[in-house]
Amino acid sequence: SAVLLAGEGGPQTGTMTECFDCDNCKESLYGRKYIQMDNGPYCIPCYDAHFANTCDECKELIGHDCRELYYEDRHYHEHCFRCFRCDRSLADEPFTCQDEELLCNDCYCSEFSSKCIACEKTVMPGSRKLEYNGQTWHEHCFICSSCQQPIGSRSFIPDKKDYYCVPCYESKFAPRCTRCKKTLTKGGVTYRDEPWHKECFVCTGCKTPLAGQQFTSQDDNPYCIKCFGNLYAKKCSACTKPITGFGGGKYVSFEDRHWHHNCFNCARCNTSLVGKGFIPDNDEILCRDCSSDL
Repeated sequence: SAVLLAGEGGPQTGTMTECFDCDNCKESLYGRKYIQMDNGPYCIPCYDAHFANTCDECKELIGHDCRELYYEDRHYHEHCFRCFRCDRSLADEPFTCQDEELLCNDCYCSEFSSKCIACEKTVMPGSRKLEYNGQTWHEHCFICSSCQQPIGSRSFIPDKKDYYCVPCYESKFAPRCTRCKKTLTKGGVTYRDEPWHKECFVCTGCKTPLAGQQFTSQDDNPYCIKCFGNLYAKKCSACTKPITGFGGGKYVSFEDRHWHHNCFNCARCNTSLVGKGFIPDNDEILCRDCSSDL
């Protein structure tokens, strides 16, 4: 926008009482008004005909006695320098040129500026604003739906028609870790339909992180394979190591004793007894052949 004011100075008029002729028509200027130019005096009609500019709006000459306004190589009568939309005089008002049309600030803003979605007022050109998803806000109108504070240049999270600053969104909507009760903003794991931070989901026994690892549970508490085996699994009667059943492991049970499949062997010849008949001999188990040799 710019404010255009009529220039000062320019040709001056005067009155001659001595013999003095117009430089163009040669008529005497005695007792008449004239305008003195560098190359001589001119009567008013000759001056207007040869030196006056043409108004860009009405296409008529801008006479010597008219206030002339000048903008970007175009000349206007004062009364012709008006807003293209509302016809308001722009002689001493801010204005904008849009596609060769002169517009007052009000018309320009109404037609070309966006409106704030919050207050429905015009977002003036050059003012601080925020644009998101095809909508515009004044910077001070874009506020958190929870704390009602301007979000400004901070990160925000949209939720339907509402917008939240990150702390308010986390407090209001983000799930909370089952263990530490703090908000879970990204990542995490789910156990028994409950959210956990990865660093909070650990073995109940040794506190080793379980995310991405095999684990089992006892009384709703998660355990790594090693701790579960040491604390709760049956022990193999041959190797005394836990029988966990993980990794496709199978075991054999007899009375109150248990064996890994690969540990269920004859105590004398070490032949596998899985799926075969066997004879218990105190703490040992024997195949039929070894038992018959006793």
